[in-house]
Amino acid sequence: MKKRVAIGFLGVSLDSGKRDKRWERWRPTVALCQQGDLPIDRLELIHDIRATSLAERIVGDIAVISPGTQVVRHIMNLADAWDFQEVYGALYDFARAYPFDVEEEDYLVNITTGTHVAQICWFLLTEAHYVPGKLIQLSPPKRQGEGVAGSYSIVDLDLSRYDAIASRFRAETHEATSFLKSGIPTRNTAFNAMIDQIERVAMRSRAPVLLTGPTGAGKSLLARRIFELKQARRQLTGDFVEVNCATLRGDHTMSALFGHVRGAFTGAQTDRAGLLRAADGGLLFMDEIGELGLDEQAMILRAIEEKRFLPVGADKEAASDFQLIAGTNRDLSVDVRSGKFREDLLARLNLWTFELPGLAARREDIEPNLDFELTRYAEREGENIAFNREARARYLTFATAPEARWTANFRDLSASVTRMATLAPGGRITEDGVAEEIARLVRHWRAGDVEGADRLLADFLGEERVAGIDRFDQVQLAEVIRVCRASSSLSAAGRVLFAASRQAKASSNDADRLRKYLARFELDWEAVRQG
Repeated sequence: MKKRVAIGFLGVSLDSGKRDKRWERWRPTVALCQQGDLPIDRLELIHDIRATSLAERIVGDIAVISPGTQVVRHIMNLADAWDFQEVYGALYDFARAYPFDVEEEDYLVNITTGTHVAQICWFLLTEAHYVPGKLIQLSPPKRQGEGVAGSYSIVDLDLSRYDAIASRFRAETHEATSFLKSGIPTRNTAFNAMIDQIERVAMRSRAPVLLTGPTGAGKSLLARRIFELKQARRQLTGDFVEVNCATLRGDHTMSALFGHVRGAFTGAQTDRAGLLRAADGGLLFMDEIGELGLDEQAMILRAIEEKRFLPVGADKEAASDFQLIAGTNRDLSVDVRSGKFREDLLARLNLWTFELPGLAARREDIEPNLDFELTRYAEREGENIAFNREARARYLTFATAPEARWTANFRDLSASVTRMATLAPGGRITEDGVAEEIARLVRHWRAGDVEGADRLLADFLGEERVAGIDRFDQVQLAEVIRVCRASSSLSAAGRVLFAASRQAKASSNDADRLRKYLARFELDWEAVRQG
């Protein structure tokens, strides 16, 4: 059985008393050792050297009422027991030096004695697990004749143990994650789990966050929702500042990001604060950060780490305390290997990396997002549009089928809903309207097939290797790679690619067929999935 160890300050006023009448008074340190159902094996008693006489008396009294309790005294001289920094520092040092043994001992921290500052510091240190125990609060007897031991209550800072608090916490967490998803009741398990984790990171950390994923996957919207959530929780006081790094070009990139002073270059007639200073106290979202040049990357890294940077033409540094969210649709580790992206910057961004899947990888979420887009259209245009039942069923059948490309992801879906809603007669989207929209989407995706195949293969295999593959095979291979990247497994990709021919077979091994096809080009599943 574990030993029970109590830690606490000597109460200079509450524990005082010299004559026999002291036994008629409630003294919290003595009362701690008088609780019949809470035997204390050891008491770590902290006091100022000026209270030595009182401490010795308390030790003697405890020996009388609880002979089995060992009292260990610790001298802690505080110049100002109401100075938060001094008290916290002293207790922090005490906790770090104390030989806690959680396998053999249970610890209680007495917050009844000591100044209010000391009580707060005990709470913080226990909550942060520097003291691996629970808090105990002692109370005097409520009525005469009840003795002098009084009562106690133990506070376990693991809030999950308290049903009411845990329920409220779960509700607030659910509300926060729903907010990050714009209230969309998404069904994709992996995506929902990722949003749950993003919510925890957003609430507990100010470290940079890297959002990856294809264009149109929702990185910009999610970054803004993170900002709004942190702002609602009073974690940010500044603005949301967004910049697409792909739009920054040439010498003006430095000026746009870091600002400049008057006369820094031709045309610089006034000072410019720059985007980093505009984000002071707020959140800076740098989309397509992989498009930045190496010089700008170096300055961004310093601004993240030191909160300081040098505006163009200035001889005095500027400061800005912002949180950074970066976005990219590229594999930055590939850019690091090719020398296009700084390894140290990626290491700084890579603490929290979340990959947002494309719409094609979240087909079960198309229906709730369809409703969301209709709601957005109504709010934007002031007109409520709805599907006919048959039209909705037909559109969803097409939208969730493996053949639906959704190459621009949610931008494709948003544009599609906008077109159908705008052309809907009498506020109702009909089957004819859906058929027309499906044909339009198919034409759009086919038009991009050749260009998309060239770009995909060139990025993945390199232009020299692509040149050795027949044009016929290039188009086919590009489609295979695209499906593989949108699928959760080799078998799932095989079912999409061989959907027609597999019906004619008594038994099929789609994974093996796909594996052999990839092997023709010296590729395997993992290589294709990782890019």
